[in-house]
This record gives sequence, structure tokens and C-alpha cells, in this order.
Amino acid sequence: MFSDFTVTDRWTKKQVHCVYQAMIVAIATRHADAVDIKFLVDGRRVWVALPHPAWVEYKKRTGKIITDSLAQEIAGHYLKTALEAGEGVGREMYSLTVEETLAHLDAVVAEMQAQPA
Repeated sequence: MFSDFTVTDRWTKKQVHCVYQAMIVAIATRHADAVDIKFLVDGRRVWVALPHPAWVEYKKRTGKIITDSLAQEIAGHYLKTALEAGEGVGREMYSLTVEETLAHLDAVVAEMQAQPA
């Protein structure tokens, strides 16, 4: 759903093309307790950082794990809603809280369940 998508930027009303590119454990690259997910937004690099404690909290609440593909969907959903809301135009990095991560996870799961089989 969110590996390759188009969204309308709130301020410019321009269609913006977003493509998932990579996932990196941020401990190794910037000494952060997060997973950084990279998208190209009209060719510009944009990172969405999901905090590691979200994996622990989700497991505690549901008994399920956040897979790599689900993490990518969470980050893409967040990026789509941020661009639609006009948040951080031109930003290179977005950092989510645990609660924001889990809220976007819930939204992604709801959208997946709403799609016909």
C-alpha cells in the first residue's frame, strides 16, 4: 500500500510521488534507538524514524510482532498523512513517538482489513 504511492501536498496542491527505498537500524548509523525508513519523495531523500520501544510495546499489548514490511507500511502511512497535513515541508527526517507509531500501525491494519480479498 505504501511502498509506492502518490499524495497531494497540502500547501502546493502538487502530486508528490513517494517510493520506499531502504530500512536501516539507526543504532548503527546515528546511535538512536530507532529504525530509520527511507523514502524518495519526488526524488528527495526523506527518513521516517520509528522508535524501537514501539516493537516492545506492540508485543506486550497484542502478542504480535512488527515485521519489516509492517514497519515500512507504518512509515509510509505516516509520511502520506504528514504530507497531506502540510507538516514539515522540506524536512529530511521525521521522528515518531511510540504512541504515534502504534496509532499509524492501527490505521495501516484497519486499511488492510478493509480491502477486499
